[in-house]
Amino acid sequence: MNTVLNWSSGKDAAMAYHLLSGNESYYVSHLLTTINAEQERIFMHGIRESLLEAQAQRMGLPLKKVKLPAHPDDSLYKNAMLETLQQLKEEGVQAAAFGDIFLEDLKAYREAQLQQLDIAPVFPLWKKDTRELVQLVAATGIEAKIVCVDAQKLGREFIGRKIDASLLNDLPANVDPCGENGEFHTFVYNAPFFSSPIPIVEGEVVYKEYKTEENSWGFYFLDLCLL
Repeated sequence: MNTVLNWSSGKDAAMAYHLLSGNESYYVSHLLTTINAEQERIFMHGIRESLLEAQAQRMGLPLKKVKLPAHPDDSLYKNAMLETLQQLKEEGVQAAAFGDIFLEDLKAYREAQLQQLDIAPVFPLWKKDTRELVQLVAATGIEAKIVCVDAQKLGREFIGRKIDASLLNDLPANVDPCGENGEFHTFVYNAPFFSSPIPIVEGEVVYKEYKTEENSWGFYFLDLCLL
């Protein structure tokens, strides 16, 4: 089945691609990413659009971008995604894959959206042990580093850390090894399925605070640039 992979630029998406590549039932034909049009960066991860394009180029895959305002409402997001997926279906896409591991509500949401278009949902990492997944990332040769952390759950010192076995020893007990609860996000700069590593240089670390009437929270972001 021709499959579009929802590509976050991080390790989970990379592992999903790795597993799909070894499955005869699926052929990853496209990557799909949501972009903050105002900042030209990936939502949540804060990765520059140029780095995302470098990944797609090294994978030899067409990249579909869904560009949205910085704070899209739910209906705008849904409509933009449905329109893009409909276009992909017309191009021959039959399935959509995600790197989700155990967030039930998110999985149900994705399945409901895809059902409208008769596109099959695929979750290669679903219910897998996250500690084992981190070990598999390193064993597979996928190289990724932490580019964003939730300041309520991890310290600034984790910014820039590579995803490997040593990270597992340093993570607090209440933090999921894969950051599945949003504790951290990563960027993949090298992988066996890249034609070459992506040369990157670390820029500044930025702290951004978000507020509602009820509470406030913050994230540290590492700004990566192409060398």
